Order: sequence, then structure tokens, then C-alpha cells
Amino acid sequence: MLLGKRVTVIMPAYNAEKTLHQTYAEIPHDIVDHVILVDDCSKDKTVLVARELGIDVIQHDTNKGYGGNQKTCYQRACQLQSDIVVMLHPDYQYTPKLIRAMVSVIAEELYDVVLGSRILSGGALRGGMPVYKYISNRFLTFAENLLIGHKLSEYHTGFRAFRREVLERTRLDDNSDDFIFDNQMLVQCHALGYRIAEVTCPTKYFEEASSINFSRSLKYGFGCLWVGFLFFLHRTRLMNNRAFTPKD
Repeated sequence: MLLGKRVTVIMPAYNAEKTLHQTYAEIPHDIVDHVILVDDCSKDKTVLVARELGIDVIQHDTNKGYGGNQKTCYQRACQLQSDIVVMLHPDYQYTPKLIRAMVSVIAEELYDVVLGSRILSGGALRGGMPVYKYISNRFLTFAENLLIGHKLSEYHTGFRAFRREVLERTRLDDNSDDFIFDNQMLVQCHALGYRIAEVTCPTKYFEEASSINFSRSLKYGFGCLWVGFLFFLHRTRLMNNRAFTPKD
């Protein structure tokens, strides 16, 4: 716990055998109460390694996609009555050493959502982010800030922490099971008025780190613009959208 808050780390996993041990070792276990790994039909020994480490493992019978994986992660974390939930990719692209800082911001009740931004420090390219991804990240973020009426350094980081209420009141089940889930969820958090903070996060790109190919990146990019446009219609009251309203 931290300041009396129960902390859970969730890890949506697919073929993370080679990086899971290193990721898990850097989690600040003195403040983390639970670590959950949801395996989306990995073809390697991810589940075996996770169980050897003592991680709470959930296995999907069929591949449900990145978004579908997260839905299972958040559902389990809420069942455990976690006060703060941190999503950490098990591919070691984001450093777990930032968990303490991210959790502290929420535990101190300063913000409801904390993002680990690869852009704030200007170190994304130094960390190996492909140039085309960096350029698309900056363009999409600029466009989304205009459409959404917010100002973030990026909408595309996979390192995030949430107060449990955010997960319980956000219509996560309405979202896609694909990669666009991350973007939809973040826009929903803004739509419901939750306070969003960003912390500088170094990042690493290497062979074992998970990444999507160019065609899927293109699909994701258009999806982000579509989500932003839908929210623009919603916030300007041109078209109401249930996804941006709180659960009953």
C-alpha cells in the first residue's frame, strides 16, 4: 500500500517471456499489493514464467486483442478492490521504476489519471522510437488536442495509472478490443472530467519490445482521429455519444 491505498499492477501480455522477468524485478513491490498478468494466448512461455514469479495469471482461451486483454485486467483489479491500478506493459519498454511516482500523484489525491509520457523529455527518438512513429505521434496528438479541447503531450502511451473510480464509471465495455482501446479510454476519462497528469517517462525500443506494424499503425492513426471527431461532436452537442457518458 501507499498512504493507505491498495495498489495493483496489471500487465496485458502476449509473448512476453523474454522481458517479463526484468520488468517484474523493477516493480516497487514494497508499495504494490497485487500484480496481475492477463495472457492473450501467447505462443511462448509467458504463463510459465509469470507463475514462477508468483504473479496472478489469467489466461484467455482465445485471443481477445489488446483492448480485450485490458478489459479483463481492469475487471480483475476492480474485483480486488484496488484503490489505484497501474497498467504496465511486460515488454520492458517503459520503466517500472516510475510506478512509485505515478501512484503517489493519485494517492495524494492530486490527479485521477497519470500518464507516463515519452514525449515530455524529448527522449523518445533517443530511446529508439522509429521516426515515422514519432512524427505520427506528434501529428495525432496535435489534431486530438484540437478536437478534444485538451492539452496533452501524447495520447498514445501504454503506461498509465488510474483511481479505481475512473475504471468503474468509464464505459470500457463500449470500447474496441483492438489497439484503439487506449485512445478511447483516455478520451472517456477527459469527457467525465477526471484530472489527468503526465510524468516524463524514458522509453526503450528493441527487438523484444512489442510494437505494431505500419499497416496497423495506419489503422490506429485513423481510428484516433475518428475518436477525436466523435468526441468533438459530443462536446459541441451536435451528436450525443453514450460512450462519453458515465455508467449508471
